[in-house]
Amino acid sequence: MSPSLAILDIEPSAGRHSTQGIRQLSSDQVKMIRAFIQKRVMNPDDVDDILQCTFLEALRSEHKFQNASKPQTWLCGIALNLIRNHFRKLYRQPYQESWEDHTHSELDSHGDIGHQVDGHRQLVRVVKAIGTLPSNMQRVIEVSLQMDGNYQETATSLGVPIGTVRSRLSRAREQLKRQMDPFA
Repeated sequence: MSPSLAILDIEPSAGRHSTQGIRQLSSDQVKMIRAFIQKRVMNPDDVDDILQCTFLEALRSEHKFQNASKPQTWLCGIALNLIRNHFRKLYRQPYQESWEDHTHSELDSHGDIGHQVDGHRQLVRVVKAIGTLPSNMQRVIEVSLQMDGNYQETATSLGVPIGTVRSRLSRAREQLKRQMDPFA
């Protein structure tokens, strides 16, 4: 068994059988969660950090797991929240930092400029694609990010029903998917 799975092999305490599923994941389930994160985060180091934080948060919050879903679905939800926080933190960096400064500092530590350029190009494409969405969809995306993805808080902030938030975000996701991968 790999060292990254060791944290998952802790035996649940008596009376805590509902968490057994999140403590005893197979390596395939862990790979699925890693792939879920990798699809959304380009930097392999960040993927590893987010994966580890996902498991730590799951262990801290395992009392909240109700077996209403599969353990890996619950873990992907935790991972998604951590990914959102990760990108929020990146966007809060000072505006003065230029892409070139970031690239040079990354070059010294990682050396994979191709990966960084691809990531930057992808980010530019996503920002441009969001800019082509109708203004009401752009606003829902913006407010949803500010509200940590909480639909109810987003709806309250915008003064619209929660169903409107869900609908606009769903349509925005579909439009962005089509724009980002026209062959899908």
